[in-house]
Amino acid sequence: MKRPTDQLLNVKEKIASLKGMEIEMSINRGRKKFDNVSATVADVYPSVFTVKIKGVKQPLQTFSYFDVLCGNITIQSS
Repeated sequence: MKRPTDQLLNVKEKIASLKGMEIEMSINRGRKKFDNVSATVADVYPSVFTVKIKGVKQPLQTFSYFDVLCGNITIQSS
């Protein structure tokens, strides 16, 4: 069985490799609300990453790697 820290490092590496690329994201906003958006990974930091989402009022949003690990965010490269 893999340790959770290994899985988190894999998520960080995967997102770091997508920096500057167009991605499709599905974001679980809670209460059965899902947003499917096109975005670009803007920056990668030790605890969080930022994305620029097309066609919204506030285009720059920040997410944690744990959100991806838990399944609250799913990412697919375009």
